[in-house]
Amino acid sequence: MHSNSSYQAPQSPILLMARRAAELRAAGQDIVDLTLGEPDFNAPEYVLNAARNALQERLGYTPANGLPALRSAIRRRLEIDRGLHYLDDQIAVGCGAKQIIFNAFTATLQVGDEVLVPAPYWASYPDMIRMCGACPVILPTTSAEGFRLTAEHLSSALRSAKSPRWLVLNAPGNPSGSLYSKQELEALARVLRDYPGVMILSDDIYAEIRYTEEPYVTLAVVAPDLSERILLVDGVSKAYAMTGWRVGWGCGPRELIAAITSVQSQNCTQTSTLSQLATIAALDGPREFLRERNEIYRQRRDAALEVLRACTLLEVNCPEGAFYLLPRIEGVKDDQVLALDLLKAGVATVPGSAFGMSGHLRLSFATDQANLVEGCRRLVTALGHAQ
Repeated sequence: MHSNSSYQAPQSPILLMARRAAELRAAGQDIVDLTLGEPDFNAPEYVLNAARNALQERLGYTPANGLPALRSAIRRRLEIDRGLHYLDDQIAVGCGAKQIIFNAFTATLQVGDEVLVPAPYWASYPDMIRMCGACPVILPTTSAEGFRLTAEHLSSALRSAKSPRWLVLNAPGNPSGSLYSKQELEALARVLRDYPGVMILSDDIYAEIRYTEEPYVTLAVVAPDLSERILLVDGVSKAYAMTGWRVGWGCGPRELIAAITSVQSQNCTQTSTLSQLATIAALDGPREFLRERNEIYRQRRDAALEVLRACTLLEVNCPEGAFYLLPRIEGVKDDQVLALDLLKAGVATVPGSAFGMSGHLRLSFATDQANLVEGCRRLVTALGHAQ
């Protein structure tokens, strides 16, 4: 890897808007904050109890790729939930899924490499890629396509690419909430088989937050013959409401996992031992709360959609997973200016351009329903006054 020392990575636009909202609230303004993808629940009580008990023990260093017991818990969970089988040396644990992705790019990208990123995308992907001296190749999708990358689009992009190294797939997507069907993933796999040098980052961090009854499918399940090219990334931040615990993992081919672990050993040694022990309890514990929380998210989603869809200036898809809405605003020229204007109107959002979708806004419904509905009302009212 050759880092791009000339590239100055900007601050995360999501965190920037969240900070501005917090500053205004601290100054006494009434702001409804719909910026952060952070569950407003606490970690399950059994996880908190495990952490309290662990505090009585000596919390020393762990291996850079995580406690063996945690890697075993991850393996069990993947076997039960998705029928995927990984060996111990095919799993790396890091400080959240975000660090696993960054470590993977750091370990594999050379200056001039290309990474194919469907838009809308999580805001950090392109900057991570640029920090490694590589080039993000953005593949726009449309609401008519459900914000999903089609096999035809992927094939065209790969034919045009000069040095494709990775394809990023994130489903349920942030900020779209879109899922891929088994048939859609199979179609993508057929294209990828013709390009054996392309790795696939399967970012499954929202896998447990879904509003459909169908079983979750991911590329590693649909195309086991591509397993030596797939890095499956997940963690406890979203489903278990453990954002600040900073535990995520990557599962994939041994050589890649070893390279990720080497980077991890040099940049922060390991993720918190206490957090790792709590994550073992999370993965092995009861699961009923996941369905209960998903139903609460579903109710919030539907309540927000009712308010937003009453506004003729807004077009918004119904997300199948995650906890974001991505409305398109008719006639808006600069969504960053709009987001700042909305702050003045008392609602904090993130401009869609941060996710490769200018003319849109991202709204997080990982907040209580009354707060969410009020924020959506303020948005709609502000848009009406802008006419």
